[in-house]
Amino acid sequence: MAEVRLEVQQGDITKLEVDAVVNAANETLLGGGGVDGAIHIAAGPDLRKECRTLGGCPTGSAKITAGYKLKAKHVIHAVGPFWQGGGAGEPDLLAGCYRAAIGLATENGCASIAFPAISTGIFGYPREPAAEVAVSTVRAALDQADGVTHVIFCAFDAETAEVYRGLLGK
Repeated sequence: MAEVRLEVQQGDITKLEVDAVVNAANETLLGGGGVDGAIHIAAGPDLRKECRTLGGCPTGSAKITAGYKLKAKHVIHAVGPFWQGGGAGEPDLLAGCYRAAIGLATENGCASIAFPAISTGIFGYPREPAAEVAVSTVRAALDQADGVTHVIFCAFDAETAEVYRGLLGK
């Protein structure tokens, strides 16, 4: 297996030139606020049209579409959990998003993938535990993922980027 590069970038995930960007989606897959809304706006109306054909997506899983007007070839829509205090299976559901996204990237020949901080926005998942789940799950999933050689954790703000940098340094 090739060496996989893991990195952190702060900025707008919709601007990244990668094979797949991961959308922090809701179960409808039809757009929303935050990263979800930004991806839908940047990709254009055809993304929503394709999402309508997918029948939604359960929490803890993911589905893939074309990237349309994005620089990315694909959008992987991962539905993270709403934070309910940590006792409602949130870590397992969040880990499921990352595993499903890596699996879809592998199945669709994506060498590079960019993740936002899934569930940390309006879904309320605390930043540090969400980042710990993200990094540990992605590292474990990459052991089974042939072809994924570059993973970007794309943070919208400096505080989140620093959390990810600290975890990748370990």
